[in-house]
Amino acid sequence: MNEATASLKESVGRYGVWSIPLRSEDPEGAAERAEAAAELEQLGYGALWLGGNSAARHAAPLIEATSRIVVGTSIQSIWEHKASEAAASFAELEVSHPGRFVLGLGVSHGPRVEGYRRPYSTMVGYLDELDRDGMRSGHRVLAALGPKMLDLSRDRAAGAIPYLVTPEHTAQARERLGAGPLLAPESKVVLDSDPSRARATARAHLAMYLKLPNYTKNFLSLGFTDADVTGGGSDRLIDAVFAWGDEATVRARVDAFHAAGADHVALQLVEDDMTRLPRESWRRLASLLS
Repeated sequence: MNEATASLKESVGRYGVWSIPLRSEDPEGAAERAEAAAELEQLGYGALWLGGNSAARHAAPLIEATSRIVVGTSIQSIWEHKASEAAASFAELEVSHPGRFVLGLGVSHGPRVEGYRRPYSTMVGYLDELDRDGMRSGHRVLAALGPKMLDLSRDRAAGAIPYLVTPEHTAQARERLGAGPLLAPESKVVLDSDPSRARATARAHLAMYLKLPNYTKNFLSLGFTDADVTGGGSDRLIDAVFAWGDEATVRARVDAFHAAGADHVALQLVEDDMTRLPRESWRRLASLLS
């Protein structure tokens, strides 16, 4: 494990927040986003992971509003952002706020990208360009699900940030990565102990992901069946992917990722309204994890 990777693992700590609303470009919400980022830092979260094809420009205001928390993209699509521009943006933030920004990269999904082809080879080429532009591997992580991309996360990055996975996947990923690289899976949380209501909230959120073959293929590789990934997802799949229930149950589900080998867990609060900042829920989650 190189020095940059070791520093990153220490900086992000055990828990972070994964959020799409935090990367919004709506100017009217800028003050609230900055305030929320500062509060999340005070609550003890180690990292903010910005969803929705985010970039350094989305991270910068949150970094400026805080003093230590790491902000990462989860993910920046390699199809929509040039490597040279990504490297330049990283360098700018690294000068002004060293160690505060991590570039999370991913190959996105075929149904969402025109001309999608050879994602693994394209990622290799993208990393080659970053190397040529002087961006060191210790400051980037990859959204890796399968073996080849996990190997690339180990060999050409600081580690992996798998999305929409289970503790079982985390155990397999840790075995593939070895002890050194950062392993920071995303985990979805529904703070609701009513089974019917919690699963309905989870199922509504999961629906769009079950249309994407990268995720369904990964579920099938983990032992789920076609019946589990159709019709909105089986209860078995919902219960494996979402931490829902009372506080003790949610805590146990999150702890399962660490027991399986995760260094850090990026927690995404799933609620009926996913456009707002779930600040009260973030507070509740921080309390039950303390």
